[in-house]
Amino acid sequence: MRYVHVLQEIELKVFHTINRSYNRKMANRYFSFITHLGGAIFSIVAVFAMLIFSNGTLQLTATASAISLTVSHVIVQLVKRFFPRKRPYIVLNEIYVTNKPLKDPSFPSGHSTAIFSVLIPFVLYSPTFLFSMILLFLAFSVAISRIVLGLHYPSDVLAGILLGSFTGYLSFVLINQYFIII
Repeated sequence: MRYVHVLQEIELKVFHTINRSYNRKMANRYFSFITHLGGAIFSIVAVFAMLIFSNGTLQLTATASAISLTVSHVIVQLVKRFFPRKRPYIVLNEIYVTNKPLKDPSFPSGHSTAIFSVLIPFVLYSPTFLFSMILLFLAFSVAISRIVLGLHYPSDVLAGILLGSFTGYLSFVLINQYFIII
């Protein structure tokens, strides 16, 4: 039980460090904007656009992305139902929080899960290292934004990153196995 308490203390220190470090006008604008890339509307529209407007191996990658987003979303909703963790702005005092806080449970971060589940297939498909790095930078920016905006704990975000990355990787591998993307 002592280890759990120590881990909680470490997590709170990390949360406060990230949440307070970016409380600057330009950073808040960036994170308030970038966080929407992991939202339901953007991620669904982006994946459908890729499915409609691409062809060949890029369209197969978009299919892997769509499968990953769907599967990860179902898992996130189930986990939130069984582990109804309250969001940081509800529990903690003196933190920065966006003016549009969410009410659903905190664990895991749906935005972090969504952005990684959508982008990992494209990172794996990408013909260039630079493009992959740009995609990963965007994905990690979305994940960090959830802490900066006071909506998630670091473990919520980490769980979302792992879940999204796993479903993205698995869907890419399965699509590649049956349709040969690379």
